[in-house]
Amino acid sequence: MPDIIHLLPDSIANQIAAGEVVQRPASAIKELMENALDAGASSIKLIVKEAGKVLIQVVDDGWGMSETDARMSLERHATSKIKTADDLFRLRTMGFRGEALASIAAISQFEMKTRTEHADLGTHLIVEASEVKSQSPTACEKGTNISIKNLFYNIPARRNFLKSNAVEMRHIIEEFQRLALAHPHIAFSLHHDDELIYELVPSKLSQRVVALFGKSFQGQLAPCQEETTLVKITGYIGRPESARKTRGEQFIFVNQRYIRNNYLNHAVTSAFEGLLPDGNFPFYVLFIEIDPKHIDVNVHPTKTEIKFDDERAVYGVVWAAVKQALGAHNLAPAIDFKSDINIVGKLNLGLTKEQYMDEQFSTALHKSNLKNWEKAFEQDMPESRLFQKSELDSTTLRFESSLNQPELQAKEETGIFQFQQKYIIRASKTGLMIIDQQTAHERVLFEKYLARLKGAPGNSQQSLFPQTVTLPASDFALVMEVQQELQALGFRFELFGKNAFLVTGIPAGVETSEKELFEGLLEQFKKNQSELQLPLQDNLALALARRSSVKSGQKLAPEEIKSIVEGLFSCSKPNFSPDGRPTFFTFETSKIESYFTR
Repeated sequence: MPDIIHLLPDSIANQIAAGEVVQRPASAIKELMENALDAGASSIKLIVKEAGKVLIQVVDDGWGMSETDARMSLERHATSKIKTADDLFRLRTMGFRGEALASIAAISQFEMKTRTEHADLGTHLIVEASEVKSQSPTACEKGTNISIKNLFYNIPARRNFLKSNAVEMRHIIEEFQRLALAHPHIAFSLHHDDELIYELVPSKLSQRVVALFGKSFQGQLAPCQEETTLVKITGYIGRPESARKTRGEQFIFVNQRYIRNNYLNHAVTSAFEGLLPDGNFPFYVLFIEIDPKHIDVNVHPTKTEIKFDDERAVYGVVWAAVKQALGAHNLAPAIDFKSDINIVGKLNLGLTKEQYMDEQFSTALHKSNLKNWEKAFEQDMPESRLFQKSELDSTTLRFESSLNQPELQAKEETGIFQFQQKYIIRASKTGLMIIDQQTAHERVLFEKYLARLKGAPGNSQQSLFPQTVTLPASDFALVMEVQQELQALGFRFELFGKNAFLVTGIPAGVETSEKELFEGLLEQFKKNQSELQLPLQDNLALALARRSSVKSGQKLAPEEIKSIVEGLFSCSKPNFSPDGRPTFFTFETSKIESYFTR
């Protein structure tokens, strides 16, 4: 039998690697800018056209490369940062695998000019689909200038999976912001289609935050700092009153590398417990410094997910650092920090600083869990136990006479009433129909808004006092992408400065503030994007329905109850909410009778 296993050609191997490293234009930009940072650049310029689909160019003034290094940088696993296996446990640079340039050059028309400080001439390389077309000496500035044209041009299937320019640009801006925050001492600029988006000068972190996210952050930042033998925490948290309805302005960096970690995000948000309205998210940018031997950054191709030796201990320090910052700056009651903000007094009890912080966050977590359990027991009992009497409960059951409850009696006479401010009970021929008021209203509104988007634009209620909404650059780009659809729903707004809109009208019938609805809609839309695979119009209709529907726990007037029930059963799909949850179920008469059978 002939041998059937063989080595892949380098060009194909590079394309496979590119599938992990380069998922969209923002991925390539992240790799190129990280290389520029590792090369000691003091200034990095990013130029993109058509959200990176046509052109990505990164220009830096770093060390540059020699002719040999320039050619070697395009080989797989070629790196200047790893020499022995032990080096993996001492990493402090951004890129280290040595796959980025080779992967990018495999799926684009790649051009690089680079020169070291003391060389008279630099090197000019042109590569297409991993094939070096030319290599020649050239006159150029010190540093490296890389251009990527027509990303995924030789993999049309991958290119077809790219989103609209507005969505891809939003991802690019997010990557740019993360790197600019992590390195405030470095100058950054971003140009898109010949328009200057950002021009950032070297500055302090607080100034960089204001430059990236707007002047509204001036005076809204509280410094956050704590140091233990395990980790050091620095950065800023936003004051509770500056919290927004939208996510996206929460940043955690480990050794200057942006990471995604829901566990540590929970540490921050739990420290804000009781200070924020439901659905609001605080701003924070926190830097964690830790010995690299205690983490593993090589667990994901994009290096945004890492593992800690002791994640629970890191959680405790983050939680305590944020809680201390809130108390120290009079943003919240100073719990256990009144006598000594650095917790020195507690050390006299024989606890180390880390043990004390772990004790504090464990107590808070325990209290939080108790509240969750209490809420769980407030929910309705399962149907099988609804009418069962506990053998251990000898209390006599007593029922109030309906004569003493005229309002309930009137509702019962109509055969429809609200129960526990969560459900609508309605008599039917086959039994009792129990309707979830929130999911039912979401279905009604979803079909109403979807009809507006598909040809019947809705009315708008004009604002007596128009509100200004300032958004992160990525959210601003998203609004511009769906501008026509938002107007069809009934929103009225106009540009009002950089990354800002003046909202002059919202869909008729929605009772909330313009700013709250606008920001909430964007947040829900992005959440749907990440969790559900929906067409654009369906996503927008669902997002607005979620934000404008009645909520569980909301008391309804009789006419509101009637409107929801009538609206539900005039829907094309009344049985389920837009995301598949049941809107009602019927408690059959025969089932009710079975509880009374002797």
